[in-house]
Amino acid sequence: MILQPTFLFISGPEIVVILLVVVMVFGADKLPEIARGLGKGMRTLKDATNDIKHEITKSAEDHGIDTSITKDVKKEIEKVKDDLEDFTGSVKRKF
Repeated sequence: MILQPTFLFISGPEIVVILLVVVMVFGADKLPEIARGLGKGMRTLKDATNDIKHEITKSAEDHGIDTSITKDVKKEIEKVKDDLEDFTGSVKRKF
C-alpha cells in the first residue's frame, strides 16, 4: 500500500492548475516578489506566535504556575498516537 503525500488534500494536477492560474493572473515577473512577500509574512507570523508563547510562559513562571506539565501532556499525547498507530496497523482507510 503506497500512500501519496497530499498538501491540504490537494493533488499534483490541482497544484499545477492553481500555479497556472496564478501565473496567468499575476504574470511570471511578479511571482518572485509575491513569494518573497508571502515568505516575509509567514516569518512575521511565526515570530509573533513565538513571542506570544514566550510571554505566556514568562508570565506563568512569574506567577508561580508550573509550566512543565505541558511537556508531560505532549509526551502522553505522543505515546497515545504511537499506541493508536500500532493498534490500527494496516487497517488504514484509503482516500
